Amino acid sequence: MNYLAHLLLAEHSDEGLLGALLGDFVTGSAFEAWPAVVQREILMHRRIDGFTDRHPQVLALKALFQQGQRRFAGIALDVYFDHLLARDWDAHSSQPLEAFSQRVYALLLRRLPGLPPRLQAMAPRMASGDWLGSYRQRENVDLAVSGIARRLARGGEALRACLPILRGHEAEAEAGFAAFFPQLRRFAEVLRPTLTPE
Repeated sequence: MNYLAHLLLAEHSDEGLLGALLGDFVTGSAFEAWPAVVQREILMHRRIDGFTDRHPQVLALKALFQQGQRRFAGIALDVYFDHLLARDWDAHSSQPLEAFSQRVYALLLRRLPGLPPRLQAMAPRMASGDWLGSYRQRENVDLAVSGIARRLARGGEALRACLPILRGHEAEAEAGFAAFFPQLRRFAEVLRPTLTPE
């Protein structure tokens, strides 16, 4: 899943939201430097990614892509799923997307000095470009995926090649997400109370 989904599925305390984002940025012994709630949400982030990667609906969507693109198709699908979340946000949250997004940006900017370097560099761009809110517009899926492709050391072309295939299979992607996301949400709700940092 991508940023917006992880944030929606997180505990909505400041520490919980921060941990939901840190899952892609904290590795090794740096994990232990964070408070328990942040650690739990980092672990939640990773379990959510694992559940998503193994889910039959997601595997079926990845199979729509050509063999050389499948390992990158998950990135394109994650961003597209955030588009579907943002587009239909009111069905998933009682808090308006604008207010939720601004809270996340304010949190990141307030905590900026203590963030891992990659997130520290990204957070101001995320806030100024309203990355979370911008997912509402379908064209921003292509812009976000193209931006990720530019930053990849390898596979940028394969990732960009996923975009027209995704365009051709949006009905299947939307149906797959509608079937998959409620199950992911339930998985997160059941898992969180049982999860303690390892």
